[in-house]
Amino acid sequence: MSTTNSTKFSIGLSSKMAATWSMGPGTYEVPLSLFVKNRTRLASKLKSGQVVVLQGGEDVNHYDTDVQYVFRQEAYFTWVCGVREPSCYFALDVTTNKSILFVPHLPEEYEVWMGKLLSCNDFKKIYGVDEVYYVDEIREVLKKLNPDQLLTLCGTNTDSGLTAKEAVFEGIDEFKVDNETLFPIIAELRVIKTPEEIEVMRYVCKVSSDAHKQVMLYVKPGLKEYQCESVFLDHCYRVGGCRHVSYTCICGSGDNGATLHYGHAGAPNSKMLENGDMCLFDMGGNYAGYAADITCSFPANGKFTEDQKLIYEAVLAARNAVLREAKPGVMWQEMHLTANRAMLDHLKKGNLLKGDVEDMIKNGVHGVLQPHGLGHLLGLDVHDVGGYLAHCPARPAGPLARLRTARRLQPGMLLTVEPGCYFIPRLLIGAQNNPDQSVFFNWEKMQKFKNFGGVRIEDDVLITEEGVENLTFVPRTVAEIEKHMADGANFKNK
Repeated sequence: MSTTNSTKFSIGLSSKMAATWSMGPGTYEVPLSLFVKNRTRLASKLKSGQVVVLQGGEDVNHYDTDVQYVFRQEAYFTWVCGVREPSCYFALDVTTNKSILFVPHLPEEYEVWMGKLLSCNDFKKIYGVDEVYYVDEIREVLKKLNPDQLLTLCGTNTDSGLTAKEAVFEGIDEFKVDNETLFPIIAELRVIKTPEEIEVMRYVCKVSSDAHKQVMLYVKPGLKEYQCESVFLDHCYRVGGCRHVSYTCICGSGDNGATLHYGHAGAPNSKMLENGDMCLFDMGGNYAGYAADITCSFPANGKFTEDQKLIYEAVLAARNAVLREAKPGVMWQEMHLTANRAMLDHLKKGNLLKGDVEDMIKNGVHGVLQPHGLGHLLGLDVHDVGGYLAHCPARPAGPLARLRTARRLQPGMLLTVEPGCYFIPRLLIGAQNNPDQSVFFNWEKMQKFKNFGGVRIEDDVLITEEGVENLTFVPRTVAEIEKHMADGANFKNK
């Protein structure tokens, strides 16, 4: 990198360290102190003489082309320093709490095609770290620290089964490397959010809530599912500065609502909404790496039928039961069963089910109608880490095996609460052929729901000292939804 180029650009930068990062006016200013606090928390769990070394994400090409996917930073790397560029490394000297960023040494030609080259001093100002060097200096810089151990990240994500990327660089074999100590510590720290992280989550949940409300105003029969998706994406990005969403948007209408992970390449939100369809839209924005995950279910025409109301209010009863009872000390699997009991009881009152609710649960009826878990940890990953660390309760058996965590709730945890009721043909056929389950269903009435799809209500919540703070702000009761949608496309020209 030429000194001349670096000097020219640094003239345009403030001589002071940046205090915040944002996507611009009107978007949330993320304090760099968020990452400083995370590093301090991490160092307090480690020993003097240890140096943490993390490797950030890399640009990924579309197969063998020269086109790249839009870069998204690796989550642990974001947690520790907030650096947004690819091909970087980060070191934390536990002895001194010194933060050291290593950035790629880019060729001068980069400036022609990609924009101004930043100097090491520029990166230091932008990210508020103590020192910045080029990646090709990492061996020499770490040697000068004379660490007893380098701690690298290696562990299995219990949601994906994939392994965290362990830092590797030329010369690492000259150090004593420990790749077991770091993972359980940093994963556990990510489970409990700091006040600074919670504020970012409040923002991205509010942006995502508002985007869902815009979709509800836009929706009407005759539109394609992907057109509704585009309204969500537009609001999150144009208004909220969310360049990314946290996962592929699920925009299921009609019987597509029974496909839990609808919206993939084989089913790309391409059905036309029809009069009488329920919509199940599961979408969440992403800001500064932090993920929202919200699901709204509502009728495409803005008015619930009695059948739609029955299913929706059964799921709402499940959600309300959890928001009432979740608090520190409660086991998450108990919240799952609390939700199931409330939903099954409501469906029984609606004459869709019959028999004793506890007997239904013993025989797995709850797993037929809601095959997924109640929710999951939320943060830098939409299915955030820490669900089944070694010190945590093991994954339950039976229908509860789908739970993404079985932990005891603690203040500072962020989770989704997402009960659902789905009419999935394969599961219903299995239940009908299973004498232990079949007796609980009113099969004559169930025929009316053959192509219903499903309902899911998903809120993003914070566990507080007293109970739950809901970070989601969307219409939830039947009356609220109908009132909100009455200002939308279904009624504007009537």
